[in-house]
Amino acid sequence: MRIVLLGAPGSGKGTQSQRLVKEHGIPQISTGDLLRAAVANGTPLGVRAKEAMDAGKLVEDEIVLGMIRERLAEPDVANGFILDGFPRNLLQADALDTLLTELGQPLDAVVQMDVEYDELMRRISGRRSCADCGAVFNVLTTPAGQIEQDKCPKTGAPHKLFQRPDDTEETVAKRLKVYEEKTRPLIDYYGDKGILQTIDAEGDVEDVTQRLEEALKLASEKSQASAELEAAPAKKKAAAKKSPAKTAPAEAAAKAPVETTAAGKKGGAAKSAAKTTPTEPAAAKGGAKKVPPKGADAKGAGKAAPGKSAAAKSAANKTPAKGAVAKGAAKKAAGKAAAKGVRRRTAVAKAGRKAKKAPVRRVPAKKKSAAKKAKKRAR
Repeated sequence: MRIVLLGAPGSGKGTQSQRLVKEHGIPQISTGDLLRAAVANGTPLGVRAKEAMDAGKLVEDEIVLGMIRERLAEPDVANGFILDGFPRNLLQADALDTLLTELGQPLDAVVQMDVEYDELMRRISGRRSCADCGAVFNVLTTPAGQIEQDKCPKTGAPHKLFQRPDDTEETVAKRLKVYEEKTRPLIDYYGDKGILQTIDAEGDVEDVTQRLEEALKLASEKSQASAELEAAPAKKKAAAKKSPAKTAPAEAAAKAPVETTAAGKKGGAAKSAAKTTPTEPAAAKGGAKKVPPKGADAKGAGKAAPGKSAAAKSAANKTPAKGAVAKGAAKKAAGKAAAKGVRRRTAVAKAGRKAKKAPVRRVPAKKKSAAKKAKKRAR
């Protein structure tokens, strides 16, 4: 995690930072330590800082931010860091936010450590520091045996403790006043960003550490939820871009000719046969509609039913109904009967006319000649 600890001088920021380093394996970045190291090593930023300090001026924020940038480029901050003593005012907070955004390392949590004024005075006045490694102890709260047992990691010898000039009661009162005027407004600044956690930093050191860990866990969960919320629109946008690609095969299939599959080829052949055989178009089409695919379900069968009715309708249009056939046959039979009756009447009439003329019919010449011959013989 990337953490900033806020609190007045003597609130225990240094002590809790060292515990976090051991527990989480992330480095503590103290601007005071960075300045001293830069001056001691004679780096370009260290030279500029030394010039300001020698002139009795405050070190410019630009120099401090440059040192922080260099420190954050080192590999041990990959899993996070703890900023102690920076930022101290709103201008520094804005500049730090810009720097961390540029580096892609935004803060995960800012923890405000609350301690009453009287307790701060007591803690600071009893604070002692090691001259070799900079470790801080409080002679009023740390058991004497523990200070003696601890060894300086640099020298391997007991710590060389001393009281810093700015840890006297008079100096502490001035520092607390400056804190109230300059640093406390950062509480509202980080509160508006939604990353501020506040804990009670009074009481046993172990209890304070537990409260701090709980606050960091809560901040981590909020940071993760916020990151997921911010990433949600990007995921939706990416999904929207991918969805046309999924529908592209369906569109291509819709545009593709029917003969792209074996089933399509069979359907095309049936259709071609129907076109080339005019005498059986209805049968071909009706057969295509009456025979559903093998995998067709009840719904498909229901859809195929209209095809049958259409075929029946087509057949009905081409084949007259039985009633119509019978009616037509009756009309035809009546016509034939009437025609037959007419022919009969005509024949009868002709026969009558012939009967009336029969008596007056002349005997053929041959018969007349035979009669004359018979008469002559009789004579």
